[in-house]
Amino acid sequence: MSVSLLALVPAAGIGARAQRSGAGAVQAGRAPASAAGGPAAGGAHAAPHAVFDAAPAPPLAPAPLPKQYRLLRGQPMLRHAVAALLADPRIREVRVAVAPDDPWAAPALAGLPRTVVRYCGGETRAGTVAQALADSGAAADDWVLVHDAARPGLPADALARLIDACLGDAVGGLLALPVADTVKGGRKDAGGTAGAAAPDGPLRVARTVDRDGLWLAQTPQMFRAGMLADALAAAARGGVPVTDEASALEAAGHAPLLVPGALRNFKVTWPDDFDLMEKWL
Repeated sequence: MSVSLLALVPAAGIGARAQRSGAGAVQAGRAPASAAGGPAAGGAHAAPHAVFDAAPAPPLAPAPLPKQYRLLRGQPMLRHAVAALLADPRIREVRVAVAPDDPWAAPALAGLPRTVVRYCGGETRAGTVAQALADSGAAADDWVLVHDAARPGLPADALARLIDACLGDAVGGLLALPVADTVKGGRKDAGGTAGAAAPDGPLRVARTVDRDGLWLAQTPQMFRAGMLADALAAAARGGVPVTDEASALEAAGHAPLLVPGALRNFKVTWPDDFDLMEKWL
């Protein structure tokens, strides 16, 4: 039976941890908009297969370049992440959810097939995914994959492995890797006569955490659209912290599948990660 999947890429943040101290502000251009609300016909960034929602004017003041638009091998990281999803023909469309005033997404993704940019990003990752789900018009039973814009190294075989595992499951699941290193809990070093923790003092080991059964979550994470939307809404109402889509499903009482991921599918988080990812790509 033919399977058609939808993929969402939340890309509304700036990735503050990936910014080097003192990094300069960058202002990027935006694809010109036509009267109909898309890129101008024949414009510099017009593409026959890429569809863009009406975009607002670029911000007047320079803004920090979000990490998803930093170049890796000459292309924006976001473009690599979307292209990795497009490698599986079962994914009918990739919808990239960005901030309402984002000036970078359209030119970064111009020319990619089956790709839609939507200016519906929220204040948090969970909010962006919830709004992108609502914007997509997906039916409750449709499968949706959510992938980080900062994971451009997703291998095609890992993506296929996740899809194959989840299609026959009642809940869905996520790519993940078992923890290989010894895990330590830390604490601030005590300082002062009262023994209070020094705010900028050294960190010391507080405990060793049993790594047995611990996994490092990756993306994509694949769930039914209705189940994911309900779980995100319930978490928002209850004030439950949502760090990834699986955590929302867990809070709702579900147990997602853990599907073996890949080392090269790591999340670009810190400044030095860009150099490492370039070696993988």
